[in-house]
Amino acid sequence: MEEMSPDNIHGLILAVSSSIFIGSSFIIKKKGLKKAGVSGPRAGEGGYGYLCEPWWWAGMITMVVGEIANFAAYAFAPAILVTPLGALSIIFSAVLAHFILQEKLHMFGILGCVLCVVGSTTIVLHAPHEQDIESVKQVWSLATEPGFLAYSAVVLVVVLALIFYYEPRYGKTHMIVYVGICSLMGSLTVMSVKAVAIAIKLTFSGMNQFKYFHAWIFIIVVTICCLLQINYLNKALDNFNTAVISPVYYVMFTTFTILASMIMFKDWASQSGLQIATELCGFVTILSGTFLLHKTKDMGNSASMRGTTSQSPRETPVFINSGSTRSSNSNL
Repeated sequence: MEEMSPDNIHGLILAVSSSIFIGSSFIIKKKGLKKAGVSGPRAGEGGYGYLCEPWWWAGMITMVVGEIANFAAYAFAPAILVTPLGALSIIFSAVLAHFILQEKLHMFGILGCVLCVVGSTTIVLHAPHEQDIESVKQVWSLATEPGFLAYSAVVLVVVLALIFYYEPRYGKTHMIVYVGICSLMGSLTVMSVKAVAIAIKLTFSGMNQFKYFHAWIFIIVVTICCLLQINYLNKALDNFNTAVISPVYYVMFTTFTILASMIMFKDWASQSGLQIATELCGFVTILSGTFLLHKTKDMGNSASMRGTTSQSPRETPVFINSGSTRSSNSNL
């Protein structure tokens, strides 16, 4: 195992800080969405009353702080190190949801959290060093190679299909639609964020990168993708359980981001087969942890409703949100 570079250490600290803020923001925003839903149309029904809710704005500010730290992390460390550390935000989100939103966390959820930490640690200890980039034009060259252009085209086609065909029909009952849009666009967001972060880092070191149009194109892409993600993440949070959204979103977002990074930045080009295998094992461990967190929510709900005489329809939160269950809980 190679010693971690100073840049990787800086990226690690920033990524962990980011996870704490982002994990907390899910809970704060959910409280705001609940309060806004009492007095008007919910976000999942196209309402925007949450924009007048202080709790929602507090959650947004918390998320922005976390995203700024995450943004800075990408300037120092490769995506394969920074992105998997988002698992820590799952832990904070799940634990806070258990205590604040009364979304029960089964004891196996604790095991899921532990697996997320172990997997993240494995990836951190074997993460590749960031390649030296001397200009934003170098990033642009990587982004316009045939492989990444093909990946971007596929992502855009799938996202457009999800938005215009699947979301109107299945968005409110199948969480995978909202999360799919956020995750796919998120992979493009991260690549553009990394480009902008590198441009800022180089500019502060005395080499102005914003004299090139490439940097501004990356900024435009980041802005469009972020606005799209915020809109559909709000809909997902309003219609589905926070403890389920967080791990599923993390799994899909991380998978697509690492794939995009492999294609664009070729993160694993300088690593041995053993290092790559170890990182894959770490990632699979994280996936196992998020799966347990998902199953934890089902077990927690069934345990809390055990002994009641009311009917409790079976629910598969990742793909199907029972309308009857949602409506019965809307006044809570």
